[in-house]
Amino acid sequence: MMLSFFDQFASPTYMGIPLIAVAIALPWTLYPTPTSRWLNNRVLILQGWFINRFTQQLLLPLNVGGHKWAVLFTSLMVFLITINMLGLLPYTFTPTTQLSLNMGIAVPLWLATVIIGMRNQPTAALGHLLPEGTPVPLIPVLIIIETISLFIRPLALGVRLTANLTAGHLLIQLIATAAFVLLPIMPTVAILTATVLFLLTLLEVAVAMIQAYVFVLLLSLYLQENV
Repeated sequence: MMLSFFDQFASPTYMGIPLIAVAIALPWTLYPTPTSRWLNNRVLILQGWFINRFTQQLLLPLNVGGHKWAVLFTSLMVFLITINMLGLLPYTFTPTTQLSLNMGIAVPLWLATVIIGMRNQPTAALGHLLPEGTPVPLIPVLIIIETISLFIRPLALGVRLTANLTAGHLLIQLIATAAFVLLPIMPTVAILTATVLFLLTLLEVAVAMIQAYVFVLLLSLYLQENV
């Protein structure tokens, strides 16, 4: 049976039950649990250092009101990085290649930032729709454009994460297929292709981490505008 390159992005099922819920819930069991001891192992120390550095860097431009989102942003960052990294392993499924999942994360969080802005400072929130010093004839056009750009934000968040991970997985599969096909015919070219595949895998590891960071960073910037 011939399989399409896009079959790897289909949600796996077992006895008619979608396994995407298992793929989403499983990463949480891999994190080491902090203990009350003074001395921890290296994994816990590295985990705590990473979370502290990321939280400080993310919340630096936010005021005190935005610091309430620290736990949510940090948890989302760790969650997305783990899912993206596990998706690079062979015979695994990456839930973040599904646009529905990414939109399900992006839309509620973006909507929460907008609601907070409209509740706490409605004048400033509505003021973002009209830049200061706009000529009178351009006011209706600019309000429409800024409103459209506001509603495109969650779509851009979801599509950016989906497109980057999907493109990377497709490239890995294409180059890996080429290496296997060329191995009995042209071993030297196959070895060079395998080297390119290794470098591309390292690049995808970086992309998986960067895209998770960009996703959370943009949400924090949207929150900054409204708090």
